Amino acid sequence: MCGRFYLTASPEQLAETFQLHGLPHYETSYNIPPGQKILSVVKLDDGSYKAVNLHWGLIPHWAKERKISNHMINARAETLTEKPAFKVAYKQRRCLIPATGFYEWQQLQEGKQAYCISRKDGQLIALAGLWEYWEHDTETVYSCSIITRPANALIKPIHQRMPVIIANEHHKDWLDKQASLETTEQLLASDAYQDIILKPVSSWVNNPQHNDQNCLN
Repeated sequence: MCGRFYLTASPEQLAETFQLHGLPHYETSYNIPPGQKILSVVKLDDGSYKAVNLHWGLIPHWAKERKISNHMINARAETLTEKPAFKVAYKQRRCLIPATGFYEWQQLQEGKQAYCISRKDGQLIALAGLWEYWEHDTETVYSCSIITRPANALIKPIHQRMPVIIANEHHKDWLDKQASLETTEQLLASDAYQDIILKPVSSWVNNPQHNDQNCLN
């Protein structure tokens, strides 16, 4: 799964990486847990790309209560076309979630060891996501989920699953509303982890209220 990530990029770096013109207010964070609003990139009908803040934890449009989002922080790539909560969003509402890196925890006999996972060159990672809107009475909530897949050889020693990363050259393909199912499935199956490094970090990051440089140490 992917239950924690961090984003410390400047507005200039975000704009350049995702071809954005203007950004909503966002705060850099070393420790982003589910349930918060997170920066996401979507494609508008006019073909431009826009950064928006989405609630992390997807709320299906048919849900009676928003608390279902607690169980929708991740979406399995293998079942996107089957699950009622995700299949429409997978076809029509794909997004990218910028991250400087993310965290995973390895289960050991003596406890859990946290790892920080990021690119070697320090550039941004684009996590594959889905977004949805939910209307209830006078409330409208825009939410998202991060897509995961079985771990590759690099990640498997610490966790059985990993978030899908979309390589920079395929950002447009993933966000294209006209993309074929074959194209999106190829992107989900592609391995963009060649430039990724794993670094063990202290237990400081375990507490989601800790949000400083120490999370990376």
